[in-house]
Amino acid sequence: MRPSVAVGLFVVAACAPAPASAPAHAPAPGAASTSSSMTQTPIVQTGAPGLRARAAEVPPERIATQEMRELVATMIATMRAAPGVGLAAPQIGVPLRVIVLEDRDELQGSLTPDERRERERASFPTRVFFNPVLTPIGDARATFFEGCLSVKGFVGLVDRSLEVEVTGLDANAEPQTWRVRGWPARILQHEVDHLDGTLYIDRMKTRSFATAEHAKALYGGKPIAEILKSLEP
Repeated sequence: MRPSVAVGLFVVAACAPAPASAPAHAPAPGAASTSSSMTQTPIVQTGAPGLRARAAEVPPERIATQEMRELVATMIATMRAAPGVGLAAPQIGVPLRVIVLEDRDELQGSLTPDERRERERASFPTRVFFNPVLTPIGDARATFFEGCLSVKGFVGLVDRSLEVEVTGLDANAEPQTWRVRGWPARILQHEVDHLDGTLYIDRMKTRSFATAEHAKALYGGKPIAEILKSLEP
């Protein structure tokens, strides 16, 4: 998933890159270094069969191996270089149930305090999940624009659960649980979808599908309710 940039009163999860000078964060526990020497890899684009298949679970005994450490490090390096706030292994051609996520303050530099509060956009350090299982919490939902590193240049409105809980294994094969709401919950749902062969375009309100540039020009400064109304047939 790509980082978001303010467009008036709403946020598009797909437009501006992070500053080129953005510092690298420390890798997740158990992950290999993600320094500039770490290999980055191309991101698979929509149409590739691997993005439409269910990824395989990783056996727990395989998680703490050097192979998986290198995979996680490559995923983190690729996510940051894109730049993005999340990446699933199938997006780099690896059909395994692995996701990485992080949201840094510098990726939110274009947002006003009010926009951050409205989106419940909260920074969080690098997280790694093997075999994540996601559960919605409550019935509250929110609709915002999303983009995807595997659907370059486009965005669409997606309705998702406001709060979720995810369980799985970390990079050391230790159990972990994370309960979050707002933008981190949206990132999680987006990335876990990738593991099941689902893209945001499968969930979006199809009439909202647009290039990021058109979305900014057409809907900048408008609340989501007004945008939804304008998209009615």
